[in-house]
Amino acid sequence: MSKAYIKVDASRISISELMLPSHSNFSGKIHGGYILNLMDQIAFACASKHSKTYCVTASVDTVDFLKPIEVGELVTMKASVNFVGNTSMVVGIRVEAENIQTGVIKHCNSSYFTMVAKDDHGQSVEVPGLILNDKIEVIRFLKALKRIETKQQRQYEFNHQDFSHIDYLPILKDHKVRIDLPDNY
Repeated sequence: MSKAYIKVDASRISISELMLPSHSNFSGKIHGGYILNLMDQIAFACASKHSKTYCVTASVDTVDFLKPIEVGELVTMKASVNFVGNTSMVVGIRVEAENIQTGVIKHCNSSYFTMVAKDDHGQSVEVPGLILNDKIEVIRFLKALKRIETKQQRQYEFNHQDFSHIDYLPILKDHKVRIDLPDNY
């Protein structure tokens, strides 16, 4: 077990980029895929800075597009390691867009990327622990832990050998779905 611990601030990263017309979608807003690409890059940089090794994206647990980003706005992404496991890290990313004429800043996106540290042979390697210095960092760590536990519970519940969709059919009555299964299904 590694005895190294690193402060959250040591791997915190911020990048800014002006949004160009070439980044826009058919409605004239910045394409979500372009923003996701930038988020993946900053998650990689943040995780690699923390682990001092190459990292790969294992999953993206949450992507909330809250407000559209306009052409001409300055987008700033802030990333920090919120949680570490044995070989993985959860990188939290906040995306803000600033209208550079008015100075108005809006929160456009929040996301959580799970990154895994790799060695030169592609094997997962242990990452340093995390030093939490304030209440916000503790809350972020706890929220990441809760998201992991919830995901594991959901996977267990739906992948368990005793799982039956029949048990869940009454829940679906309150939703906009019609169940039209064959009788022997």
